[in-house]
Amino acid sequence: MNRVHLDHNATTPMRPEAREALLEALDSGLGNASSVHDSGRRARAAIDEARERIGAALGVQEDEIVFTSGGTESNNLAIFGAIEAGPSDMDVITSAIEHAAVLAPVQVLESRGRQVTRVPCDTAGRLDPGTIVERLESSPAPSALISVMAANNELGSTTDLEGLSDALGMGNGRQAGRSGIILHTDAVQLLGKRPAGGLLEWVDLATLSAHKVGGPPGVGLLLRRVGTPLGAQLHGGAQEAGVRPGTENVAAICAAARAIELAVQETGEFAARTSALIKELWKELSSALPNVHLNGPPLSDETRLPNTLNVSMPDAGDARMLVTRLDLAGVEVSAGSACASGSLEPSHVVRALGHDLQRARSAVRMSVGRTTTKAEISTAVDRMCITLGKAS
Repeated sequence: MNRVHLDHNATTPMRPEAREALLEALDSGLGNASSVHDSGRRARAAIDEARERIGAALGVQEDEIVFTSGGTESNNLAIFGAIEAGPSDMDVITSAIEHAAVLAPVQVLESRGRQVTRVPCDTAGRLDPGTIVERLESSPAPSALISVMAANNELGSTTDLEGLSDALGMGNGRQAGRSGIILHTDAVQLLGKRPAGGLLEWVDLATLSAHKVGGPPGVGLLLRRVGTPLGAQLHGGAQEAGVRPGTENVAAICAAARAIELAVQETGEFAARTSALIKELWKELSSALPNVHLNGPPLSDETRLPNTLNVSMPDAGDARMLVTRLDLAGVEVSAGSACASGSLEPSHVVRALGHDLQRARSAVRMSVGRTTTKAEISTAVDRMCITLGKAS
């Protein structure tokens, strides 16, 4: 059976070019990048080159890139690090539809007595910058960490970061932290799908992850605008300017740089091709299956992620069971975020749209990628119909 992978938002296959870069680095005998001998110096040079290439691709300075082990660590470093380095009365403002890698550390801060505000989204999963500004202005604290995602991993909705930045008075050139506001965004799903260059013109901290764009797992990035206060959460080394100590994974970083370069270069092409595939997927699904509902922004919304489709199929029952049944049929989809796949609760994101429990419990996410074909879309729909006992 040829399997159909419709879960590219969870991870996407490594690009051949990234794999080549990985193997080349592994075979070149690179040492510890903190060592002063030849193999160590070559490892440091490889990391420096990777940082330079990523900086050029994303339009950021090389010293604004912090390498981590992944998106989750980058989010934790941004949130805990900004709070540690900020005033003791700094509030936290986030949204109801964030990834668990943001919601969980925020919950920890709340349990320690930090004031936390969670702003709602609209029925399409979009955040209103005005609502965030209103919550900020109503807070008695003079400072705040605002953490809102650039693109939602389940719905494909996006946040107007430029509009939010302007509303907060955080235009390009503002000294980070000067106004008492630190703006962080989880941009893991944005990279390679919508233009992500110039993120640090709008935010102070931005989280990215290599394996979402065809790089290897285990490499994350935290973009940190120059001057943004940030406390290290790990201790014991001077790597990454002391913000993230630990021996660097040189080969994986080299591969990540290649994948990010290509993802940025091909963003427009990727968006056009995957948008057409998602529209075809929705067309075939809605035609073949009764009582299927689209969750999130309409497909005509040009700001949405082009590769993401979230649907509820109440007739199919619990989404986790449907994911298992489809897996047996050779189709890989997700019931919400992959990081929360073991949860017994329905998607908190779909619930945040105002839908009832049944619709949230029956919601599945399908996401296509660089390697997805139109034939795979038709195959997936046929197998879904068979699984659900419907004629396609």
